[in-house]
Amino acid sequence: MAIAATVATGDNESYPSLAVTFSNTVSSAKPQGKITLLPVISNDPVITSDLPSCIIPFSRAGNLIVIRAKVDTTEGNFILDTGAPKLILNTTYFRQYLSSAVNTESGGITGSVAASTLTIPGLSFGPIRYYRVETDLADLGHIENSKGIKILGLLGMQLFKKFEMIIDYEKNQLHLHLVGKKEKARYKNVMLNDTASYYTMRIRIWENKLLTVGEIAGKKLTFIIDTGAESNVLDSRLPDKIFRNVNITSRVLLSGSGSKKVEALYGDMRNMKLGTFPIDSVPVLVTNLEKMCYAFEECIDGMLGFDFLSLHKIGFNFVTGKMYIWK
Repeated sequence: MAIAATVATGDNESYPSLAVTFSNTVSSAKPQGKITLLPVISNDPVITSDLPSCIIPFSRAGNLIVIRAKVDTTEGNFILDTGAPKLILNTTYFRQYLSSAVNTESGGITGSVAASTLTIPGLSFGPIRYYRVETDLADLGHIENSKGIKILGLLGMQLFKKFEMIIDYEKNQLHLHLVGKKEKARYKNVMLNDTASYYTMRIRIWENKLLTVGEIAGKKLTFIIDTGAESNVLDSRLPDKIFRNVNITSRVLLSGSGSKKVEALYGDMRNMKLGTFPIDSVPVLVTNLEKMCYAFEECIDGMLGFDFLSLHKIGFNFVTGKMYIWK
């Protein structure tokens, strides 16, 4: 889910802490044969690709990843958001779908958000095509206003479950490989040949949410990995021994998947581990995540966003349940 923090300097004003950069880019890779992957469960989309591997250039809106994608004949900016369970379209630009949608409610860090659900015929970006895509319609105007660009939607976790994904923030590139059934056990990107150059740890997908386990002060913590979050987040309800490793420096206002804002504390989280990967210090927001329990039907202890993901080149094999962090 797309979240951002603004530094609060008084009771009634706040200032964005992130700049906006954007450019229009698309993949120029040439087709090298066509592969098709059918969904494992009924509500997953059918995925085809003109080539099994591709590089999708991306731009930034603040610290959010923006790529060009197309729904029907409408093409524009979409945020890569592994914190969103599926494709979310901005109602402003897809009002024609409202008549066939079912009213629902989704949730996030700042509370519930009104949405409508339907299945659309197709979505595409680069050489990748999706068919029969389960979609939520929601008002994303607050994200557009904060970033200053037109945003057609969010590309959620369901779209990438059959892929290996490597995010190179330094080069603004997204490496994607559609993992076929026969190569599940043997496929490995050439960037993973030198096993001494990166750490490997476990991830799991639960209800289209990407989760991993970290450790602070000897306590195991469950984190959602969220490319749509500009900051790391820690639940304020955790035990005191966790917060002995957090140095609070300021107060902030937090914007989540809805238009509401909640107050949070900002500081540095120290002495954390993901598997064998040590994390000396990363920025973190501290706020109450109780509403996330209701939204996810499972409580999480925190979120890992841009402030963590961008520190190193990072990769995920969603099929085998592995995450790679380069040293």
